[in-house]
Amino acid sequence: MVKNLTSVLLFCAAFWIMFSSQAGASDLWHVEGTAGIIAQEIQFTNGDARLAGTVYFPANGSRLPAIVALHDASVPLRQAALYRHLAQSLPAMGIAVLIYDRRGTGASSGSLKSIDYETLADDAIAGKNALAKLPQINPEKIGFWGLSQGGWLAVLAAGRSKDAAFAISVSAPLVTPAQQMEFATTNLLTIRGYSSQDVKQMLDTRKAWTGYLRGKVTRAAAVEVLQKAETQPWFALAFMPKASNLTTDPEHNSARKQIDDDPIAAVRQVKVPLLFIYGGSDPWVPVGESVEQLRLLMNRQDNIRYAVVANANHEMMFVEHDTMEFDAKTMNAAAPQAPAYFMLMGSWLCRQIAE
Repeated sequence: MVKNLTSVLLFCAAFWIMFSSQAGASDLWHVEGTAGIIAQEIQFTNGDARLAGTVYFPANGSRLPAIVALHDASVPLRQAALYRHLAQSLPAMGIAVLIYDRRGTGASSGSLKSIDYETLADDAIAGKNALAKLPQINPEKIGFWGLSQGGWLAVLAAGRSKDAAFAISVSAPLVTPAQQMEFATTNLLTIRGYSSQDVKQMLDTRKAWTGYLRGKVTRAAAVEVLQKAETQPWFALAFMPKASNLTTDPEHNSARKQIDDDPIAAVRQVKVPLLFIYGGSDPWVPVGESVEQLRLLMNRQDNIRYAVVANANHEMMFVEHDTMEFDAKTMNAAAPQAPAYFMLMGSWLCRQIAE
């Protein structure tokens, strides 16, 4: 009997050791977090587009404040790493957040063809209106968040919405999209080792293309310049169409609608609290010029606050040698990591929802 019991105990001990080694040592002390998060699928419409997203709630609470996240131009899907910090941190603060697939991507219908910024902002407003109908949400405490293009859209949505509570704009410059892309592509070619002559040709080509979109350059002239440029090794970095893809209807082209959008005019339309956050090492947007514009705006508007996070890049990451990679894999993996960014946004949000 004792001998058999000893054998059983030895077998159980051996099994436990084998199981532990396979499961991982950390399973021996793993404890679930206390900040439970509930995810709820949601659908809403704007015009002919049906948009699909996920609302992340704290496990407990009622009359919750909420945020609608708007998209970086290159990161349209809700599963992207860029939005993960919102889904994980905001519910822990007692704030719900809606993250949805941009129109024409993921589970959302519709198209981006000939779509202007106002329509994209209205998509987010439709999401805000859907949130306001949920019993857990305080409809008077719903705001917008966005990074890069999404930062422009967050401000625009706050101005177009009749009852937004606030907006947070991250890494969105206060210059026109045309000016921002001249800045970004100049840095991109320079970082990748192209000459000043290459940069000048790129900028001249961009001016011919945008001039055609504005009706100031003939199509034949734009085609000629683009054909010369597209044979250059830097052309794939320039964010311009090939001559064969140049629109024949510039007046209704989505790029034409966007290149001269004035973000400063949008800021002036917003009466609710606005927070702008920039990275001090952002090669994609002219942070210095944007901050100067904010200082001028703050002389007339008391609803604006801004901060620059030292050494952070466009995505609020710390990158020692930023090569401005923008392939899909890199963009979908990029996620904020600067502690100051989280603290600045969190402390500002707490003040807004407490008022």
